[in-house]
Amino acid sequence: MPDFITSPGLFVKEQKLRPVGGLRGAIYSMTGGAVNMGPGLKQRQEEELGRRISRQLQGSYNTAVLSLKGGIGKTSTTVGVGLTLAEYRGDAPCAIDANPDSGDLVERALGEGIYQQSSPRTITDLLKNIESIESLTALSRYMHHAGRLHLIAGEQDPEVSDSLTAEEYLRIRKLVSAYYSVALTDCGTGVTHNAMSGILQSADNLVIAAGYAVSGAKRARSTLQWLASHGYEELARNAIVVITDKDEISSRVDKQAIQEHLAGICRELIAVPHDRGVADGDLVTLDVLKSETRRAYREIAAAIVDGYR
Repeated sequence: MPDFITSPGLFVKEQKLRPVGGLRGAIYSMTGGAVNMGPGLKQRQEEELGRRISRQLQGSYNTAVLSLKGGIGKTSTTVGVGLTLAEYRGDAPCAIDANPDSGDLVERALGEGIYQQSSPRTITDLLKNIESIESLTALSRYMHHAGRLHLIAGEQDPEVSDSLTAEEYLRIRKLVSAYYSVALTDCGTGVTHNAMSGILQSADNLVIAAGYAVSGAKRARSTLQWLASHGYEELARNAIVVITDKDEISSRVDKQAIQEHLAGICRELIAVPHDRGVADGDLVTLDVLKSETRRAYREIAAAIVDGYR
């Protein structure tokens, strides 16, 4: 026979979760909790996404966000997903701007006005003093903070911005891995710039940004094929393709045809709907985005953490 010591759970009734919103939530509130129908499907799905995003990790992981074309939502995805990870995870995530073309990752996370008023420390400054950094406190002097999302700014000087090498990136990645369990790297456009081999070498998974058009799907497929043919088959196979509807053209595109075009060569395909909070190219904050956009970022964040094994 079971007893309290060996099987205490058998003597406690499992309590239903409280429904939030909708008819179930209304009934629960009206009856003072006497009638609890439990959470509906949508709430259960949201809670499952939250569990996947907040999963405890052993070690440090890095996701590279890249594309073959600019202006299709790569940096906004990095910021939106980074803020989502910061919202759900117990440990703060880090985002690194490794864009060789004067990336604007920090401006999109903080707003250009606040960024201009803050300390102008960049990835170049971090590299100059990296040997002296032996604590998170010392590292934080070279970072910017959008809430719980910590960011390393890209170099803005055009004469210096393309000089980041693979070896230098790996030094930064090693430093960041000592203090952060999750890092996102905004790679810029293309897959052949100086730092890219170091980024791919240290990446645990990839997010491939694409536009919601047939040409965007073709570019995403070309990126995955290039990766697979250059020794990154596992990264390509487990990649997450994110198609952002920046120009509100998805109503004229056969989404099913695009999904079929990418089927079988990536782990997951997630669409981010058209949203002025993303498309304007300015500050990205979760509280002004559509609920569908925030849901897409949660799906991407969950898929990223799922890939950390």
